[in-house]
Amino acid sequence: MGEGFYFFDILIFGMVAAFLVYRLRSVLGRRHGEERQRPNPFTPPPKAGQAPAPAESDNVVPLPDRGRPPEAPLPVETGPISLEEGLRQIRAADPTFNEKHFLQGAKAAFEMIVKAFADGDTPTLRPLLADDVYDGFAEAIRKRQAAGETRETRITAFESVDLKEARMDGRHAMVTIRFITHQVDCTVNAAGDVVDGDPDEAIEVVDIWTFSRNTRSPDPNWLLVETRVP
Repeated sequence: MGEGFYFFDILIFGMVAAFLVYRLRSVLGRRHGEERQRPNPFTPPPKAGQAPAPAESDNVVPLPDRGRPPEAPLPVETGPISLEEGLRQIRAADPTFNEKHFLQGAKAAFEMIVKAFADGDTPTLRPLLADDVYDGFAEAIRKRQAAGETRETRITAFESVDLKEARMDGRHAMVTIRFITHQVDCTVNAAGDVVDGDPDEAIEVVDIWTFSRNTRSPDPNWLLVETRVP
């Protein structure tokens, strides 16, 4: 009888031990968020002086080149764009842009600037010109006045006012106009003698002017930013 109870006790203890082993394995094999994460082979290598992250085992080998940042694309060389493409870019940045209205405004600005320069009227020139262009005009006016000279310029006719170039430069629209006009242009010294030009004969003058406007500015006015001759 005693041996039977002894055998029964061993059997009970064995079943309890098996149950505990099963529970222990189930707990150890379950992820609970505190395990060490596996190394990512795509992670860039540590910077100089920075300790590398500990590896889970010595068998982890990063894939070659996967950690390097992508190389910057080579710059694309772009040549001059067509007038129509430049106008399309400007219209995309400023839907209110209209070539016909712009040419009318450019013609009026041309007349104002030519007259103000001849008259030495810097207050009229100031809001129409970019800083560096204004500085050049103002310096020429100062030299003329210092020499005691006066200038007369009259536009007798506009032969043509044509769009020549158009493009976007960042947020700035840039439009170049070719003006072909007939002008009477002469310079007179302090004694009243003509030192340049002819007060009685109009000549053909070709001017190429570039106007610019910040398309993100509420100011609708364009500035003269460059003048050149053909």
